[in-house]
Amino acid sequence: MNKATRLATAIAVLGLAAAAVPTASASSGPRQHVPARHVLLLSVDGLHQSDLAWYVARHPDSALARLVGNGTEYSHARTTVPSDSFPGMIGQLTGGNPGTTGVYYDDTWSTALLPAGTTDCAKATPGAEVDLTEDLDRNKDSLDAGQGLAGLPGSILNLTGDARALIDPSKLPVDPTTCKPVQPYGYLRVNTVFEAARQAGLRTAWSDKHAAYDILDGPSGTGIQDLFAPEINSQAIGYPAGEDWTSDNAATQQYDSYKVTAVLHEIDGFDHSGTHQVGTPAVFGMNFQSVSTAQKLPASDGLKGGYTAEGAPGPLLARSLDYVNTQVGALTSEIRKQHLDGSTTVILSAKHGQSPTDPAALTRIDDGPLLDGLNAAWKSAHPGAGDLVVHSVDDDAMLLWLSDRSQAAADFARSYLLRQSGTGNDIKGAPKPFTASGLSRVYAGADAARYFGAKPGDSRVPDLFGITDYGVVYTGKQSKIAEHGGALADDRDVPLVVSGAGTGHGKHVAAPVETTQIAPTILSLLGLDPDALQAVRIDHTRVLPASR
Repeated sequence: MNKATRLATAIAVLGLAAAAVPTASASSGPRQHVPARHVLLLSVDGLHQSDLAWYVARHPDSALARLVGNGTEYSHARTTVPSDSFPGMIGQLTGGNPGTTGVYYDDTWSTALLPAGTTDCAKATPGAEVDLTEDLDRNKDSLDAGQGLAGLPGSILNLTGDARALIDPSKLPVDPTTCKPVQPYGYLRVNTVFEAARQAGLRTAWSDKHAAYDILDGPSGTGIQDLFAPEINSQAIGYPAGEDWTSDNAATQQYDSYKVTAVLHEIDGFDHSGTHQVGTPAVFGMNFQSVSTAQKLPASDGLKGGYTAEGAPGPLLARSLDYVNTQVGALTSEIRKQHLDGSTTVILSAKHGQSPTDPAALTRIDDGPLLDGLNAAWKSAHPGAGDLVVHSVDDDAMLLWLSDRSQAAADFARSYLLRQSGTGNDIKGAPKPFTASGLSRVYAGADAARYFGAKPGDSRVPDLFGITDYGVVYTGKQSKIAEHGGALADDRDVPLVVSGAGTGHGKHVAAPVETTQIAPTILSLLGLDPDALQAVRIDHTRVLPASR
């Protein structure tokens, strides 16, 4: 099948209203008669499909209701596993799952790289943390990540659009072959929608929460022309010392509003700062954090966080949904004001959900003693050995990387964890028992690799992946009531709405879809070949189906 035929098939599957199918590939020139000339992607982190349905039912005249009514809603969409921000966002913009993209979380381990700061690569032992969090910033305590802007936070829109310049190279893992730091974009194994758009001569922009989202530039390092990335985990200006922009939901909304302003400038044809006229991007967008913090915080601004009952948003979350609705309304209104509504498609989804949505199910477990016990048991059984766990990520799933990558070691870890019981605490902080370390299923060694579709022994795949019992959150504190990262329905069941140019109005698709399908769909909307994406070819990711 040639590229023109593949593209025609993709457009037919999505049901796009194109007058003619271009014969262009992603590397060709001007596009004619394409379904859309601009795609605005909005990720509302933490948002469930049930949250969107709850809000639209109660606010039928809202901006979110209009977005759904003017497009196609996919009511059974699921994000990646693990359901973390990085694999979730990367999946939407590459078409690939973690086993293909090589990105499992925002803080992982690679047995192929050397630790940050390594200079004598010939003598160094491979094995390094790959940190894609605020820790990479030149100054993680500053909203500008260390650029040195005066007058923050009001001056934040003057932040550079070259987020890579905000990363401290000394904090990056080192490539043993070149003995040079591995930038986030160089860690990604497949190309991105932004790179495909750039190859076609189209403009790109994105707004997100860390400079490390430079990973979305893709392996070429040139995918995003304007990356606005104020640091969300910096000291929140005007708030008590030690509180970042996620510690208070009003602060999170303030932070999100900076990104909304940046996108409004881009809709108007300027860069994110609003000072340089560059044209409206073909692919652009942002993530919202305010829903996520409203789900995780027990209370904020005098309002109770999370859910009052199973699936019923409490007052803080309801306020955050109102906030997102207002901002979505501002963005779509600006699109109409600039007469771009006939050529712009808006895609609404989420990098991840949040679990649990039933407050009665919450069981907080301190994972520290579990891992300490595992290491002690390993050393007792193997005199002279060091710790078995070299790196762990435990939010509402358990990902472990081991010093011994044998199947026997992975089985040892699995067996130990499944034998552990203890006492955590519930939504009110009262004691609550748990068994099997709070895990319902554990994939170890080759089974973990198969679960993720990776080859056994892959340098990045976790040696153990544990799926929790519903409601389990690993934390030694009581400062959060929900988390994400796992494989349960509340982690993964997110909204997916494709609305505007080139889409059906008021359509509904109940068939299961994946958020990785957003990536080829964006290229189809822009008249480009979905197969320009490497992960689409590897994972056989389909363009989103038309409504039936």
